[in-house]
Amino acid sequence: MTSSLKAKHLGWAAGAAALAMAGTAFAAAGDAGSPSDPAVERTRQEVKMLDDLFKNMVIWVDEHYVKKPSDTAAATAAKALFGAMKKSGWYEVRILGLTDVIGDPDDIPRDEFEKTAAKKLRGGDAYYEELVVRDGKRYLRAATGIPVVSENCVMCHANFKGDKGNVGALAYDMPVLE
Repeated sequence: MTSSLKAKHLGWAAGAAALAMAGTAFAAAGDAGSPSDPAVERTRQEVKMLDDLFKNMVIWVDEHYVKKPSDTAAATAAKALFGAMKKSGWYEVRILGLTDVIGDPDDIPRDEFEKTAAKKLRGGDAYYEELVVRDGKRYLRAATGIPVVSENCVMCHANFKGDKGNVGALAYDMPVLE
């Protein structure tokens, strides 16, 4: 492997590790106050797997395809993927903006869960969840933090420059895997 290719790979791996760090908090944060329920734990693990997948995909797209502000943002590609999964009936996941400047109105936290998650994640938590019942079915609502991991982030989001905390989140609404 050439030194420049090695450096790119290390940069991508470091970014993936930074975004995946939210996953390391799942067990500790997710178990606190939650019932010991195998179905909820299976669903929590599914959220963790999807979170790792999506965040690594965003980093990969960002690293390989986003070179200038006019390029399609990695978050735009992620939103297309999230929409396809929702349309297929799997679950819902969406991006939440956590800063004072949110470019896409669809990213504004909407309900009490998202507003509470945004406050906790912006305060430094890596993970927040609630178990809810809708129409007699249980759902795990979970949110994971997104820190700035690349200079490409600040290319389009100048307000992120120098920000070391969570500037965004992924909010999951998953049916419990009974």
